Amino acid sequence: MVKRKIVKIDEEKCNGCRLCIPNCKEGALQIIDGKARLISDLFCDGLGACIGHCPEDAIEIIEREAEPYDERKVMEKIVKQGKNTVKAHLEHLKEHGEDRYLQEAIDYLNENDIEINMEENKMKKNLPCGCPGTMIKDFSDKKEDSDSEDVENKSELRQWPIQLNLLPPNASFFNNSDLLIAADCVGFANPNLHSRLIKGRSVAIGCPKLDDLENYKEKIKGIIEMNDLNSITIAIMEVPCCTGLYNVVEKALDESGKKITLKKVVVKIGGEERN
Repeated sequence: MVKRKIVKIDEEKCNGCRLCIPNCKEGALQIIDGKARLISDLFCDGLGACIGHCPEDAIEIIEREAEPYDERKVMEKIVKQGKNTVKAHLEHLKEHGEDRYLQEAIDYLNENDIEINMEENKMKKNLPCGCPGTMIKDFSDKKEDSDSEDVENKSELRQWPIQLNLLPPNASFFNNSDLLIAADCVGFANPNLHSRLIKGRSVAIGCPKLDDLENYKEKIKGIIEMNDLNSITIAIMEVPCCTGLYNVVEKALDESGKKITLKKVVVKIGGEERN
């Protein structure tokens, strides 16, 4: 069980009008004994598409302990309802920026040889600025191991973007990954950043001195809560202001309630590492 957002229905207010049912793309709601009911935590993504269609204001989003949402079980259920339902579900995920769930849905369809329009196969995070530099990219499958001794000249970056303020917490490359959270100066001071720290990890960078640490804490907490991380490495400079980043990660992890191995790497101004 994890603590996450999920719908709650006030049965006293619910009149059984059924307006919420077709707007729940995952089929998490059913009318039972004249009332709308959540049939399973597994099917509720917590995005609240049903809320705006309730004339009695009987549905709200709360945060509570619940079984994790299971995109594959949802897909197994809705593919039986036809391609229009599948398409609506994919559009629903894309519109809400649910990149991880969208990728899981597409993977399920591909694995089961179910044809989909390639337009739905595009993983896009439509940000207000429309900047192509913020588009989510996961190219970890293109990284190849190399026996070359000249590893310092090889990029080990597996994703884009990397700046904490631009990263959606549910980006697909975070799940089941080892996460590196680094102060941005580390990349300039450490000559072996890619081979020593980035290799094999998802990455988030930020400046604990110039950026909003409270926003960072909430973003990091979201990444931790929405993904199954194997470990977290925090790389900071030896300067005092950098300790704020480590403290923020510790606090985010504590508030998430999860138990994840933390490792701190301190980089000296001269570029040497000390653990």
